[in-house]
Amino acid sequence: MKALVYRGPGNRAWDEKPRPALEKPTDAVIRITHTTICGTDLHILKGDVPTVEPTRTLGHEGVGLVEEVGTGVANFKVGDPVLISCITACGHCDYCKRGMYAHCRDGGWILGHRIDGTQAEHVRIPHADNSLHRLPPGMDPAAAVMLSDILPTGHEIGALNGAVGLGDTVAIVGAGPIGLAALLTSRFYSPARIIMIDPDENRLVMARRLGATDIITRDPVDAVMALTSGEGVDVAMEAVGIPESFDVCQRIVRPGGHIANIGVHGRSVELHLQDLWIKNVTLRTGLVNTNTIPVLMQILEAGGVEAAGLVTHRFPLDEMEQAYDVFSQAAREKAIKVLLAASSR
Repeated sequence: MKALVYRGPGNRAWDEKPRPALEKPTDAVIRITHTTICGTDLHILKGDVPTVEPTRTLGHEGVGLVEEVGTGVANFKVGDPVLISCITACGHCDYCKRGMYAHCRDGGWILGHRIDGTQAEHVRIPHADNSLHRLPPGMDPAAAVMLSDILPTGHEIGALNGAVGLGDTVAIVGAGPIGLAALLTSRFYSPARIIMIDPDENRLVMARRLGATDIITRDPVDAVMALTSGEGVDVAMEAVGIPESFDVCQRIVRPGGHIANIGVHGRSVELHLQDLWIKNVTLRTGLVNTNTIPVLMQILEAGGVEAAGLVTHRFPLDEMEQAYDVFSQAAREKAIKVLLAASSR
């Protein structure tokens, strides 16, 4: 089969690899029909995630069809259309029993990280009963792929960790896919104002269309303070993963507010605790658990969120390298999310 193979920092290839096989009774093998590229994949290619070894197949998002199941899989059968969670969960360990699937003792974020991932024609999914979700009939695969990672991440690590509430003023630093997913899911909780901050005007056009009340392209601290009469925001979300964007969040959060760090950081940031300690600020970080996928799927099925609108570019699966070229130059290419589709059989 073909797969997107990591060859070390700055080096990738759409190359031949052996088709995955069942290794344990609880495994399933999925034929990928649709997948996408995540900002985390770009971080891996930059060398920001040294635990990813060369020869790894990248990717942790996708939908597909079950092709093979182990004898221990009870919830799925061959031919089922499924959503692949970016987080693998055994469902039995102490962390899983607390809903912290990201820290599963035999799972967590392993796809495209510690085991081969979804940017391939086939993928092996461990703990299939707890790591796959059956797709409702007729669900748009473009919308479904957003449920693998960015929607639950925006919801859990953005809206829920930020404790977004009725009437709040929310600022999201970074209008990339994760920031826009945080915007979409924050709207579930009826904030009065959602301010999107990004130097890319094309992304802010998308943010406006998805419900942002205000947009800021430069001098974000001054601009936010002007918009809020010097008060700052109730919730500041970091959705980039660089020290500069984290610093903005520290400077714009109001007393009693929340900072929700969503971005993947490859470098240390400076924590201004000398300013924050007296402000009763709550800072939360996190890796998505994906335990809200079932309710998000119901919302998508009911038409309650415009997830497919995040897809700006579409490619055949075998044009994976071209898709990476576009996604890695998102500002120039006006890209938000790319969707790759396998040829039908």
